Amino acid sequence: MVDTLKTIAQKAGRNFDSPPLHLWHPPLSGDIDIQIDREGKWTHDGAPIKRESIVRLFASILRREDDDEYYLVTPGEKWRIRVEVLPLIVTDVEQVQEEPGKPFLQLTLNTGKKVSVDSEQSLYLEQSMENIAAVKLPHGLAALFSRNAWYRLVDMAQIKEGRACVQSGSEIFFLEP
Repeated sequence: MVDTLKTIAQKAGRNFDSPPLHLWHPPLSGDIDIQIDREGKWTHDGAPIKRESIVRLFASILRREDDDEYYLVTPGEKWRIRVEVLPLIVTDVEQVQEEPGKPFLQLTLNTGKKVSVDSEQSLYLEQSMENIAAVKLPHGLAALFSRNAWYRLVDMAQIKEGRACVQSGSEIFFLEP
């Protein structure tokens, strides 16, 4: 039934993968007891949210605002949630070639979403997690590399200016401070 409703809504022009959060500015509805832990696990009232489709839905309407708080936002509601470190996790990284000689990094998030690393969705080192790589995402979000993805990224590194770095398209990202 959910897939049927999603298909109908998509035909009507709804985008469930990237809803227009930048257009939605409802007043704060309050706090909701949803937390995302440092490993990207979502809980509600202390119990794990086990349905991945619910986590993907919530992640699609999540944004971080100028007050450094995280909110689930719809056109009519805005609920504050708690995030321990970063809300999303990079579970895999691979080099992909769109054009010959121009490899770029493609990341897979714990929600299944694929992200290409570029100047806007750039890599940086998350100081609160001992300089593990993270990636900036739209709507003020970011994703921390899992241990496995971090090791894969380090394996792809080259040495430039005496430091390990990776390249994605024409952008170079250093993997050490």
